[in-house]
Formats: sequence, structure tokens, C-alpha cells
Amino acid sequence: MNKLTKIGVSALAGSLVAVSAHAGSLSASGSASISFADGDVDEVVDVTTTGVTPEGNQWSMGDSITMTGSGDMDNGMSVSVSFEIDNDDTGGGDVYDSHSITLDTNGMGTLTFAGHGGDGAVSAMDDKTPNAYEESWDGVTDADEETVPNGLSADNMFTYKSADLGGTTITIGYVPSGIAGKTPKDGYMDFSVVNSNGLVDGLTVGLAMGESEEAVGTTIDNTILYGTYTTGGLTLGVQKSEADGSTSATTVDFQAVGVAYAITDDFTIAYNQSVSDNGNQTVDQEASGISASYTSGGVTVAGMINDVENVGFDDADDTEGYEFNISFAF
Repeated sequence: MNKLTKIGVSALAGSLVAVSAHAGSLSASGSASISFADGDVDEVVDVTTTGVTPEGNQWSMGDSITMTGSGDMDNGMSVSVSFEIDNDDTGGGDVYDSHSITLDTNGMGTLTFAGHGGDGAVSAMDDKTPNAYEESWDGVTDADEETVPNGLSADNMFTYKSADLGGTTITIGYVPSGIAGKTPKDGYMDFSVVNSNGLVDGLTVGLAMGESEEAVGTTIDNTILYGTYTTGGLTLGVQKSEADGSTSATTVDFQAVGVAYAITDDFTIAYNQSVSDNGNQTVDQEASGISASYTSGGVTVAGMINDVENVGFDDADDTEGYEFNISFAF
């Protein structure tokens, strides 16, 4: 099955390489947004040993611009390109962030080649439980490091997404050659199958699988299964994920539940919980959070407050994180 899949992806990749296009114009898009956030609010501070560290300036402003362009070809297909221009906070001088080319085959799905910021089938499903802003473990420093099975995101990555097949879509992520510390030597491949409204109206179920390699000879099998159900303004969701490594230290079981309710078309609130269990640790990471978003005209106000116990499986680290954002559409 893997060989057949690789052949199919390679054929689509070949068609992408064969495409030539004339120079065109790009359009710029962005957003005006202001955030107030802190991802490291310790619940207990021992002033006798560590003192109290000033938080500093917690305000920030969105600073990315996305340049996009697209065009139709004589064979009915279309191609689009995207370049994100973003500020490099590390001082490395990089200007471009995520950038990609997408070929729409006009009925056979889309094929995307991401020079940077590629997203596979598994990584797109790290936590699909409903929320109004972010997941329960997000926004807390180190709470997502090795605690949520999420496959691989990589540069120079192909991602194929099928057309809608009676409510079912198939996604395949593919990195052609090995990346040290991330993929097996023959490269990386994952896939997902998602069905929406095909079984029961309002029900979406998804399955994703992939194999990564964080150390030579130490493979990790990632499996994700989730389901969400929407009726009226209420959405419920559950997820179970597993990173099954060859050692207990690389094995993580993750479970999450969430509920979101759209009080009005403009106002949504949500509550989420998640538990991560590492086979090499004595404590589980337990996270919970509330989030909300409200839109009025061209203004959206959204935010979350998350509480994480045993961050990164450390029983001495109980941390809260929060983020509030106001954005303007124009």
C-alpha cells in the first residue's frame, strides 16, 4: 500500500514539476491585531530562592504579510503560490516564513509543495476537539513539547488532499528523503481519512497515521482518532492519540475532550480538557482551559485562559497561560 501511495504522490509531484507559468502579479493581505499574552504564569513562586521575575511587556502586534497569486492553465488546472513575509524575532535576518505552491487538479484534489511550513496529515490533527480560540495545552510554555502526538511538519514537503468523495477526504503527507532527527532514512509519509456528515448529519470522524524517527533507529508510530458532533450551536468532540515509540520515553498517550457553544452567530464559548501520559514518567500532564470569541462588524475579540498541571511531565511545574487578541478586518 505504501509503494502504491508513493507512486501516486510521485506522479502528482512530477506533474507539478512539469508545470510552467508566465510571470504574474501578487496581492498582499494581512491583518491588524493586538495581543496580550503570558505563557509562563507560575502558580507557586518561592521568593526565598527564585524571587519574582518581572513579566516585561506582554503586549504585541501582528507583523506578517502574505503575498498570494494564482492563475488558470489551458488544461483546466490552476496553480497558486503563497509567500509569508514575517519578522524574524531571533535576529537571523530571515524575511520569508511559510511559502508554498499549490496545484489544483480540477477534480482530482490538490497537491501542495511547501518550501517552508509544510503540514502533513497527522500534524494537522494534533487536537481536533472544538474550541473558541486555542487548545487546552496551547499558550503555556513547554506544554506542547513532546506531550501531544502530532507527526511531522517539515520544509520541502508534499501534501496531497483528495476531492470530496461523498463526504470523505483523504490527505497524504510526504517528505521524499530523510531528515536527521525527524524522519526514517527513506523519508516520511503519513495519511488521514476524514468523513463529514456521511454517517450521521453533524458527525465528523477522522483517522490519521504516520511514522517518524526522532533518533536513528528509534521509530515512532503516530495514530490519531477523533470525532466531533454538532447540533444547533453545540459542538462536542473527543480525541485519542498515541505516539508509540520503541522505548517508554518516546511513548505518549493523549486524550482530549471539548465542548463549544455558539450563543449567537457572533459569540462562542468553549471548554477543553486533555491528559498526556508518558510511559517514562510518574505523572501525567493535565490541562484544562476556557476560550471565547466575539465578532462585531469588522472587530473580533478572542482569548483563552489555560491551566496545565505537571507541564512536560514535571510534577514541580504547574503553570497557567493566557492570551487575549483583538483583530480588525478591513
